[in-house]
Amino acid sequence: MQINLQEVVPTYFERDQTNGSEVWGKSIVLNKGEHVHIVAPSGSGKTSLIHFIYGLRKDYDGKISYQNENIKNFSLEKFSTFRQKNLSIVFQDLRLFTDQTARENIELKRQLNPYHPAQKIDEMAKRLGIANKLNRLAKTCSYGEQQRIAIIRSLMQPFDFLLLDEPFSNLDENNRNKAFELIDEECKQRNASMIFADLKVLDFFTNEKRLRL
Repeated sequence: MQINLQEVVPTYFERDQTNGSEVWGKSIVLNKGEHVHIVAPSGSGKTSLIHFIYGLRKDYDGKISYQNENIKNFSLEKFSTFRQKNLSIVFQDLRLFTDQTARENIELKRQLNPYHPAQKIDEMAKRLGIANKLNRLAKTCSYGEQQRIAIIRSLMQPFDFLLLDEPFSNLDENNRNKAFELIDEECKQRNASMIFADLKVLDFFTNEKRLRL
C-alpha cells in the first residue's frame, strides 16, 4: 500500500516558498511499513501537508493518491471508511472533546472501528503516565497530558498510515521516549507507516526516510 504525492504545492504559496523543499513540487512515495520523518521549519506548511493527506483540505495543486486513486475524488462516505480503516492522526491542535473525560475521548474513537479491546486504554495510559487522568475532563488536563490522550486515541483503530503533527511538543524527554516507543510498537504490530512531522530533527528515529519540507 502506498500514498503518492505528485507535485503537490499549496495554492497559497508564493513561487519561491518551495525552494529547497524535498516534498513540495516533488514526486514522493510513502510506503506502508516505513517511517517517514518530515523536518518542517516554521512557515513551511507542515500542518497543511498533514491536513492534505488526511483529506481535510483541498487547497493544493498536484495530486495525492492512495493506491493510485486521487483522494480528491473520494466521496464523503469513502473518505470516512478510509479514515476508519487505513489512516489515523494526531492533530497538532489535538481536537479533543474538552467537556468529556479522557477515557470518553479515547473510547469514542475506539468504538468507530475497534482494533484493541477497551482494557488496552488502561494499559496504554499507565505506560504513558496518565492512568490517573482517564476519568478527568480533558479540559482539566495539562497540554502534555492532552497530547498523550490524543496519542492513545489514535492507536485505538486499525491503520496503515499514522499521521503525527508535532505530537510531542509539550512532553519532556522521558515522556517523549515512552510515547515514541508505544507508537513504534503499534506501527510494527500493524506493519504500518509513521509519517512524523516536526520542526526539528528528533534523535530517536532510526532507519527512517527523512525529508525536509
